Amino acid sequence: MKTNQDYKNAALAALKGNWAPAVLATVLFMLITLVCVFPGQLYSIKIDASSLSADEALATLRTMLGIMGISFLLYIFLLYPLTLGFMNTHRKLLVEGDNNLSSNMFSIAFDGYGRKVWGMFLMALFTMLWTFLFIIPGIVKAFAYAMTPYILEEHPELSANEAIDRSVAMMKGHKFDLFYLMLSFIGWGLLCIPTLMIGTLWLNPYIYTSMAAFYEDVKADYEQIAMD
Repeated sequence: MKTNQDYKNAALAALKGNWAPAVLATVLFMLITLVCVFPGQLYSIKIDASSLSADEALATLRTMLGIMGISFLLYIFLLYPLTLGFMNTHRKLLVEGDNNLSSNMFSIAFDGYGRKVWGMFLMALFTMLWTFLFIIPGIVKAFAYAMTPYILEEHPELSANEAIDRSVAMMKGHKFDLFYLMLSFIGWGLLCIPTLMIGTLWLNPYIYTSMAAFYEDVKADYEQIAMD
């Protein structure tokens, strides 16, 4: 396996001259995330509980549940596939030099849409169930499943469950490596705070392209073991 600096160097090399399209894709992804996660911001409700009748309280509850339901559906059917697309558009930049990040994010997300939504949903569900048992096993499983979005895109012949299983096999012995890679970006994250988090528009492409480089490395390691 390569070092964290190797992954970061590969990411910076891929992003050189391509920061503008990378930042634009990040802006689009963040805006869509805000719409999916915070639909309540688009419909403001001010409640004075003491002044509500029973019928008004019931109507307000129904409205709030409706907003939560919309958020849940948007999260699953829009944000899940776009997250996969966002991750893989950085992999295409790294591997192929394709800098059409915004358009690739959408085309990747909606090609084989149903299978990708299902795979991302299962990955989130399994992680959540493990987290309900104990926090630490949930974190461990999150890293074990982390390669699933790349596998779903690269291997359309695999089912959602098979993609998750391959991620688990691929990450055997490498979960801490990915944790260590993510940990190495904390300093950059802290530096984004004084910029009112505007710096994350550059940090996110750096992180996701580095993670794509990690995937390429761990994939090569997995394939080599399979051949031996």
